[in-house]
Amino acid sequence: MRVVAGKYRSRQLATFPGAALRPTSDRLRETLFDVLAAQGSLAGTRWLDLFAGTGAVGIEALSRGAKEIYFVEAARGPVALIRKNLKSLEISRGAEVIAAKAIHALHRLSGQGLRFDFCFVDPPYDMEDQYALVLDELSGSSLLAPSATVIAEHSKHFDLAGQFGDLHRYRRLQQGDAVLSFYQSTAAVT
Repeated sequence: MRVVAGKYRSRQLATFPGAALRPTSDRLRETLFDVLAAQGSLAGTRWLDLFAGTGAVGIEALSRGAKEIYFVEAARGPVALIRKNLKSLEISRGAEVIAAKAIHALHRLSGQGLRFDFCFVDPPYDMEDQYALVLDELSGSSLLAPSATVIAEHSKHFDLAGQFGDLHRYRRLQQGDAVLSFYQSTAAVT
């Protein structure tokens, strides 16, 4: 696994051997960031990477000019892996790793008055219930900037609702077994 483009282009990222984690593939990350770049510049944006795993999506965002990334991961092994990947790339600013469950992290971050331009949601595919919980929580929170984009990566074997509270899906992109569902506030889409 490697960083696809930007400042850290072609740098390798550590991962766990086997199927312990399902990191977002290089190809799917490239597609994701091509779609987002077509919508506008990523420079100076603030990201929330929920169920961050290896940290590959957040690191890719930093590589492409994002100002700040908050990595949220509950499992100790992946938390250590994110920190290892950040250290190997010598990223010491603009990245915060939060070792907590997603909903708890959202409550904590909301209390800090933070607002995010992008939020990537990628729980293990067998935790389908987490998508609705997190997307509903995000839709009712003050964490999203007015034109924020929320991206959920999920299996092609199940689909997400077209709307969660104020979040409306405006694009669905399938690549192999993975799907990216893109959401924005209803006000931002109209």
